[in-house]
Amino acid sequence: MAQPKITIIFYSTYGTNHAMAKEVERAATEAGAEVRLRRVPETAPKEVVEGQDAWKAQLEKMSDIAEISHDDMTWADGYFFLSPTRYGNPASQLRVFIDTLGPLWMDGKLADKTVTAATSANTVHGGQETTLLTMMVTFSHWGCIMVPPGYTDQSIFEAGGNPYGFSKAAGELTDTDKAALAHQAKRLVEKTAKLIA
Repeated sequence: MAQPKITIIFYSTYGTNHAMAKEVERAATEAGAEVRLRRVPETAPKEVVEGQDAWKAQLEKMSDIAEISHDDMTWADGYFFLSPTRYGNPASQLRVFIDTLGPLWMDGKLADKTVTAATSANTVHGGQETTLLTMMVTFSHWGCIMVPPGYTDQSIFEAGGNPYGFSKAAGELTDTDKAALAHQAKRLVEKTAKLIA
């Protein structure tokens, strides 16, 4: 199997998506991928972040993870995006980064790469599916090859049955959550490896 290069791009305010991204990193590496774990820069005003202890602590907790760059996007054969849900959309911090990718998109440097996504929200029905579908619209513009989990493994059903990508109510990851994330990550690695072979 060819070794695919996977960039994991995540934004996390309070830690759920950070934990999810770390699980994806573990599973993708175990599946044989070369992985870059990258966080999206914080764009909220400093006084807002520092006004909430949990938000400030989470930002400090992720300080050892490099911020995503255009090089990380061109390097990769495939992407795994993770973002919390904001009013049924990805977090604005992720959208800000995506909005910088116009030059890469115009040069075709985002096309023909695999992509999948995951999300969390404060509640089960807090816009998780629309967030994933919204990201898929962007990926379609890029010309990516989408690799949703679908219903390809029992772990998807056990984790809530979202065929567009793993999603959960914010909080600690359960073993069931980890299994579904691992399946989605391994599926991305396998499909990417076939594509680049």
